[in-house]
Amino acid sequence: MPKLLLQYNDFQKDFLPLTLTRPFIDLRVGILTVEDKWRKLALSQDIELEIIDDDASADFIWDARLIPKFSLDIKTFFEHKTAPDDSFFSIKTPWDIIQHNILLVLEDIHLLKKTFIANPQLDQVSKKGIHSLHIHPTAQMEHCFINTQEGPVMIDEEACIMQGSMLRGPLYIGKRSVVKMGSALYAGTNIGNDCIVGGEIKNTIFQAYSNKGHHGYLGDSYIGEWCNMGAGTSCSNLKNTAGDLKAWNMDTSSFVNAGKKAGILMGDHVKTAINTSFNSGTVIGGFSNVFNPDALIPKYIAPFQWGMEHQYDLEKLLEEVKRWMIMKGQQPSTTILEAIKTYYFKTKQQ
Repeated sequence: MPKLLLQYNDFQKDFLPLTLTRPFIDLRVGILTVEDKWRKLALSQDIELEIIDDDASADFIWDARLIPKFSLDIKTFFEHKTAPDDSFFSIKTPWDIIQHNILLVLEDIHLLKKTFIANPQLDQVSKKGIHSLHIHPTAQMEHCFINTQEGPVMIDEEACIMQGSMLRGPLYIGKRSVVKMGSALYAGTNIGNDCIVGGEIKNTIFQAYSNKGHHGYLGDSYIGEWCNMGAGTSCSNLKNTAGDLKAWNMDTSSFVNAGKKAGILMGDHVKTAINTSFNSGTVIGGFSNVFNPDALIPKYIAPFQWGMEHQYDLEKLLEEVKRWMIMKGQQPSTTILEAIKTYYFKTKQQ
């Protein structure tokens, strides 16, 4: 049994905030983590591979940032201690994971598909496209729409796809994760275990145990574990000028190039308030509660407010009440109008 040491200590800090709480080899790069990807690939070629952390016992030490492709011959790799450059994805920054994500998902579907039912006959699922649909026997599929024209879709064990959801491959939904009603999930949606997702998501990785259960857009992003995004949380992933984006590097305390498309890089245990809006290329360092106190509405709003600082003009208010009721075929009674006036003058005296 060959023993492989995946070296990452020298660049662990380059993948902050995702590596604040885990080693680099435990990051999901595609469906699988770096470590599991090596193991699964070896097993697919009938080779038992041991991943170790002891330099002295290793048969081979490898830069963990070079992620094996499905085409890599493991036996030849160990015999020659090298392989052609096109046998690996080169991952130098977290944004590289996002940029390669769709291809990484496709590769892992090839590795995992043997344990799934390919193109099952499901009356409640509307499926269109030339690529395969892989569903675990324990997954719950409600009335949903799945398009595999541009790539396969994989739904893992005990996942639940609620009615009205629209899924477009290549795409993966992890174990016990829930896709809520009416969700729109595009190519590269890559959801880890025990997550809840909704709204619109495109080319985004969820590590595990995180929620984006409501409307809002998330694109070209990487979300850590135990995060929760309030309803309406959205991100930009593209400059209006279509130029290159800059993102903060937590190790060097400087901005680095993040490519043409970059959304959010979110560390573990981050919470966001409702309607939180993120700029493109935003890095959130983990263990944060994100809200803008200036944008929050007070918990008590007095009657007859115009904005937060002024009182409604009574005559304008009464005209608006009349117009709105007429739009619905109703007429305000004299009793209602007098009650409004009485309440108005009472609050003004307070």
